[in-house]
Amino acid sequence: MRSVDHILEARWVVPVEPHGVVFEHHAVAIAGGMIAEMLPLAAAREKYAHAKRVDLSGHALIPGLVNTHTHNAMTLMRGLADDLPLMVWLQEHIWPAEAKVMGAGFVHDGVELAIAEMLRGGTTCCNENYFFPDVQAATYLRHGFRAAIGLPFIEFPSAWAQSRDEYFDKNLAVHDDFKREALITITLAPHAPYTVGDESFARIRMLSDHLDLPVHLHLHETAQEVEDSRKQHGMRPFARLQAQGLVNDHLIAVHMTQLTEAEIAACAEAGVSVAHCPESNLKLASGFCPAEKLRRAGVNLALGTDGCASNNDLDMFGEMRTAALLAKGVAGDASAFDAAYALRAATLNGAKALGIADRIGSIVAGKQADLTAVRLDVLETQPLYNAISQLVYATGRHQVSDVWIAGVRKLENGVLFGLDEDELKAKARDWRERMQADSKS
Repeated sequence: MRSVDHILEARWVVPVEPHGVVFEHHAVAIAGGMIAEMLPLAAAREKYAHAKRVDLSGHALIPGLVNTHTHNAMTLMRGLADDLPLMVWLQEHIWPAEAKVMGAGFVHDGVELAIAEMLRGGTTCCNENYFFPDVQAATYLRHGFRAAIGLPFIEFPSAWAQSRDEYFDKNLAVHDDFKREALITITLAPHAPYTVGDESFARIRMLSDHLDLPVHLHLHETAQEVEDSRKQHGMRPFARLQAQGLVNDHLIAVHMTQLTEAEIAACAEAGVSVAHCPESNLKLASGFCPAEKLRRAGVNLALGTDGCASNNDLDMFGEMRTAALLAKGVAGDASAFDAAYALRAATLNGAKALGIADRIGSIVAGKQADLTAVRLDVLETQPLYNAISQLVYATGRHQVSDVWIAGVRKLENGVLFGLDEDELKAKARDWRERMQADSKS
């Protein structure tokens, strides 16, 4: 008999693969940080009679959620400049604030706060796009959190780098330092077509091909972005990326609210992944991603929260529900973006976008044990007819009780391991006071 570390005994197991299936009264065996097998509860107790058991008798066990677009240091800017259009928010508030406080300490503290929030909400992997990627990677590793670290590129000086060449040199050094870490995936993260030039894009394409790295960038976020590109470049931003050879299966295109039928077809043909951030798009009035059209075309559609400065949370349960409801409204079809697909978009599709679907994203033997337990026996989710529908349409992140990453328990009955909540709150207050003091000076 194979030895296992522990058995998770759940009322419902929702593995995502096979799609839309729920297994009742099943157990998941974990060995060496991996999923050993899923089997009926009675069979698990007989086969692994001496293994440590975790009682999840009122819970659904799901794959850990994958947040496919974040700027997690920006948790420290939560609520800083609300109710403003994108470019006013970005150019007149966020960029000036970042210029005053940006540094290794800001990024470290913001990422730690985000890790705590994500774990409490059932997220076990995120896809970063921000400055100081070295600090991000080291912070995620110290807390045993899985992350894709974006190497940032932008055409103006920042606290991270002062010139195009320095961005490339420093970013490649980060890649070399962390490329062998099991919990870290590296991506190339040019900010957007309106902040990155063709010469940089050409170099990014070369690196993506040579190093086999995803390219993660904001694209077609607003109608104004598209119109400005037409005036400046004589083409839409998507066409610029096509001309650079960047529209391929390495591309993670974020937002995509302004798409033609031809662009949707091109994404499907090229194997592009779209990171859909519905709540951020709604809050900034950026537009509506045609999520159901993308899904029907066969595009890999994942979900992200965006940063806390524009959302204002990292709640993937909220994002699933908003994505499903918004897609129905935009498509005029109540069957669009159904609950099972919403859960898949928040798990396996995110893993696929990051190129790690062979490791995470579903409860399948041989994958890493990134798992989230969600209480479904509380008043707010009664009565229960369909576990997947309940997870998407009625469940709040406060119902997450337990989280494992690579088989290591990170949250137990709502209590975090290795993170001091009082210390995190004190640091957040300190950064608020610094930013408020800077704004008055």
